[in-house]
Amino acid sequence: MSDSNERPTPATTVAGLEGVLERLAEAARREGQVSVAEMLAAAGQRSFGPLLLVPGLIVLSPLSGVPGLPSAVAVLVLLVAAQLLCRRHHVWLPKWALRRSVSAGLLQRAVRVLRPVARVADRLTRPRLRVLADAEGLALYPIALLCILIALTMPPLELVPFANSIAGAALTAFGLALITHDGLLALVAGVICATGFWLAASRMLSLA
Repeated sequence: MSDSNERPTPATTVAGLEGVLERLAEAARREGQVSVAEMLAAAGQRSFGPLLLVPGLIVLSPLSGVPGLPSAVAVLVLLVAAQLLCRRHHVWLPKWALRRSVSAGLLQRAVRVLRPVARVADRLTRPRLRVLADAEGLALYPIALLCILIALTMPPLELVPFANSIAGAALTAFGLALITHDGLLALVAGVICATGFWLAASRMLSLA
């Protein structure tokens, strides 16, 4: 992941969300600081599913409290979703965002928090309603557009501690849906998005 413009290289695909978390924990054990690039590499491949899943996990976890990290993640998600929308075969990501890092201790804490969620998710997800979670089909357009909207809401919400958790849950669900070809999970992600947008709108109206 040192070159943000490189083509994807074959890698061992991690089986399930818990497998991704285990690789993140392994990276945290090796390094004092762990960069976003290293977290993405932990997913085992550079396809669109993991490139949405890992940013989603970052924002869903306590890592969202790191100043500036949710905004960097928002840029990554915006770029990934835009390139998904354009049907690009490989993904370009900016080096400045990939170099953002967190302490290994904080990453290990985030993994511990997310592990129970991962166990449940891995038991429930499976290939079904594939047409709704196919990155090569028409489903990619609504998924990409929703991810772009999510990314645009994240920087303002960074001012409110952990307010981006719903955005993280939606991105995690979309990424996992694309990895596992679980269309039902993609629908759940859409519901999470709608809930998040409604809460954000309600918050803005209450402050107006």
